[in-house]
Amino acid sequence: MDNINTILVTGGAGYIGSHVCKALSEAGLTPITYDNFQGGHRWAVQFGPLIEGDIHDTEKLKKTLDLYQPAAVFHLASSINVRESLSDPLKYYHNNVQGTLSLLKAMVESGTTNIVFSSTASVYGNPLETPLKEDHPKRPLHAYGKSKYMVELLLEDFEKAYGIKSVVMRYFNACGADKDGLIGEAHSPETHLIPLVIQTALRQKECLDIYGDTYPTFDGTAIRDYIHVSDLADAHLKALYFLIEKKESLRVNLGTETGFSIRQIIETVEAISGKKVRTNICAPSPDACCLVASSKLANEKLKWYPKNSTIENIIETALAWHTKKVEAIL
Repeated sequence: MDNINTILVTGGAGYIGSHVCKALSEAGLTPITYDNFQGGHRWAVQFGPLIEGDIHDTEKLKKTLDLYQPAAVFHLASSINVRESLSDPLKYYHNNVQGTLSLLKAMVESGTTNIVFSSTASVYGNPLETPLKEDHPKRPLHAYGKSKYMVELLLEDFEKAYGIKSVVMRYFNACGADKDGLIGEAHSPETHLIPLVIQTALRQKECLDIYGDTYPTFDGTAIRDYIHVSDLADAHLKALYFLIEKKESLRVNLGTETGFSIRQIIETVEAISGKKVRTNICAPSPDACCLVASSKLANEKLKWYPKNSTIENIIETALAWHTKKVEAIL
């Protein structure tokens, strides 16, 4: 019988994965981190056992599932750089689709029947209306978004054939850091806006590249819905309880229903840090101009409400984390 106290977290050494592991631990559960450290960090594994392995290693995954018999798998291991996915789609279909197939094969063979999948707002493409609802047409613009949507389709087939239930979480823009300062965002290279703005304010970067300032938005820069990583972690807990209690699948957006432009983010970082941010305008990124979530379904089905996601709290916690990192280096 599955162990309700144990969850396997692929990508548990990564940014969102480590915050999810912390939330599981604080709830009295045991997260088993499964990671190959291509994007994650050993220092981020602080909340439970570690299995060092690759999601393409189906046999190792099966042995891990057989050993721990987790109540669910939280699948966060993937490649996530939108611009890289345009130049190297092979990497994205290999890691995100084929890697997930390897995991699902191990789940079928071990009898593990619950999965929470880390998807993305990028599955929608350019919105026909905002805020985006879950039934909006799926028209992803790049290999990253397409690979995530392919996994969503895989999960539908694996439920019909093998009884695997899934909660698919379409993250909007994850950001912020753990309030206790234990873990935070540390991608290499960093591609996410808020840490890049903060790094520029802290003079770790000379200037910030803005990819396009002629979008059809109020100030010409792209608008995104920014959700605190601790709120995303809380949603994973609620998804686990949903799967166990309801025994049904679900697809939900995770966002705040509020959008901020790139320029607004820069202005807020400047106001909180007291430092100016130098910018450089580049060619537009091939991505949607505005992505803002409707989170009503997550509110209704998961009883989930973001509590940490004011833009001020997001930037304050992220700034505290990055300042701490700078001080550690110095």
